[in-house]
Amino acid sequence: MKLRIVPCNEEDLQALAEISKRTFSDAFEAANDPKDFNVYLAQAFSLDKLREELQHSDTSFYFVYHKQKPIAYFKLNTGVAQSEFKETGGMELERIYVTSGYQGKGVGKRLLDAVFGIAKKNGIPFVWLGVWQENPKAVAFYERHGFKKIGTHPYDIGADRQTDWLMKKEVIK
Repeated sequence: MKLRIVPCNEEDLQALAEISKRTFSDAFEAANDPKDFNVYLAQAFSLDKLREELQHSDTSFYFVYHKQKPIAYFKLNTGVAQSEFKETGGMELERIYVTSGYQGKGVGKRLLDAVFGIAKKNGIPFVWLGVWQENPKAVAFYERHGFKKIGTHPYDIGADRQTDWLMKKEVIK
């Protein structure tokens, strides 16, 4: 399957909001309280919030297309945009989501390879991420691709405080 990975810009804001809400809902809505989940969804993926994130100099969003259709996206943070480890030497993979029809087809691995390539190209020695500890499928995916658990941090979905595992992979040794 031929994929095209393209940086997002402000003209993509509406499409970014749509794929963000859809993929996050597909992944987590059933496992969360509807009230908390809807509050989070409205705040985290509002046009204003996404515009602010897109405009941050240390944040990058990428769309992933199959043919002309966006099927996935990911978000990278460096420097002060990182939610933890605000070291100049790391890169946070804050979001990586694949639409449900394309999961299990190797797209996630190809996205990780692209992320690692971006890190290497920019001389960034490690990539880290947070993954919900109650998402064993995602945890196993990251472990298969070389990420190691290095800690935890809280993650709030509305008023519900959850725990993310922090995972890290060295990409330049």
